[in-house]
Amino acid sequence: MLRLYDTRNRQVGPVLPEGARSMRMYTCGPTVYRYAHVGNFRSYVLADLIRRVSERQRIRVVACRNITDVGHLVDDAEIDPGGEDKILLQARAEGRTGLEIARFYETAFLSDTATLNIRPPEHSPRATETIDLMIEMIAKLIEKGHAYPTPDGSVFFDAASFPTYGEISGNRLDRLKPGHRLEGVDPRKRFHADWALWKPSDHEMTWEAPWGRGFPGWHIECSAMSLRFLGERVDVHTGGIDLRFPHHEDERAQSDATAGHEVVRHWVHGEHLLFDGRKMAKSTGNVVLLQDVVDAGLDPLAVRLALLEHRYRQQMNLTWDTLRAADRTLRRWRSHVAEWSETPSRPMPAERVARIEAAFDDDLDTPLALRLLRELERDDSIAPGSRFEAFLHLDQILGLDLSADIGRARSLPPGAAELLERRLRARDARDWAVSDRLRDELAALGVRVADTPEGQTWS
Repeated sequence: MLRLYDTRNRQVGPVLPEGARSMRMYTCGPTVYRYAHVGNFRSYVLADLIRRVSERQRIRVVACRNITDVGHLVDDAEIDPGGEDKILLQARAEGRTGLEIARFYETAFLSDTATLNIRPPEHSPRATETIDLMIEMIAKLIEKGHAYPTPDGSVFFDAASFPTYGEISGNRLDRLKPGHRLEGVDPRKRFHADWALWKPSDHEMTWEAPWGRGFPGWHIECSAMSLRFLGERVDVHTGGIDLRFPHHEDERAQSDATAGHEVVRHWVHGEHLLFDGRKMAKSTGNVVLLQDVVDAGLDPLAVRLALLEHRYRQQMNLTWDTLRAADRTLRRWRSHVAEWSETPSRPMPAERVARIEAAFDDDLDTPLALRLLRELERDDSIAPGSRFEAFLHLDQILGLDLSADIGRARSLPPGAAELLERRLRARDARDWAVSDRLRDELAALGVRVADTPEGQTWS
């Protein structure tokens, strides 16, 4: 049984009750106003890994991942009475409509997730196409005394009406201080920690509601969609650690207040990813897209493998060196699997495979799983046919396309074989200048050379 750390309960435990054969999982999807960078995909690889591990245990997974294409302000965490939607801001910058921007970047996101072998969810609702669900939920919260409208057409959630607010993040209402800007505390709110469920506006991408024309708050979107597409009992809710507060606190309050009970059984958060020691941000100039990885000559699934090298709850620092190392490992494994496929098939080494699967079950201990997989790769006492079966079996969890080179003849362009042999002799003679020159000549022929502890490899 898969066991994961529950952010709300602060402990590792099973994600499903004993004997359960199905799982309902919600993942907070992207706000589609720009390309997603490799750091963003850590959360989606996490959800995909939970799904793959569960399905290997014959659990039927029903997943929902929303598309936020309206309602996410430039700063949703602070007082922002005149706040601007991120999508509309980008639309103005690019000279397009909000919907054009949303559809363009949604398509790019879905293409990237497919490239990373992230399986598509059963439900992928868009905020703009589920406004009626949100209006209905807001009306129910007002009726139950958990929300209140204001004269200008806004609707706010009454945070004080939800006594257990803060159980996910530890940010209790009696300790929360108001945000400070030039405007001060929003006078429309009864309490400074209340948040907007509906915002009045007559700009692009607005809808008619009982309280006036406007658009939904960011947090209400996920509550309405998860309740509609997964029901009032959600087994696992995933997202990045940055969503823990205020987004997931607000979402939990809205959903539980509507349903009248605890909706989410298990909250799972992935930690931050840094690149070269810094948070990925446009301002620091270190945003790396999946296309940048491809343009650097690396397999995009090297990103997936690099993410698996660290446990999801650990902050990790990604670098170009780690991506290149992951790319070399990926190509080596595929080469081995292709070689082993030419040998007679043998049963998997059951004990070794069970240890690797147990690592996945233990709060997704992917570093241990990969370490055990490398030991299996090097163990020549195990028949190649057994290792072949084991690697393909485990790739159903890893999602690295380890069978990609099976049956693929490797051929060199004319003259490349001689250059490779000359480079090998140069390296044996420790003539690094000649070795580097020959590597450049090979690159010009379309042959990429890498030096590994096992020797020179090419692709």
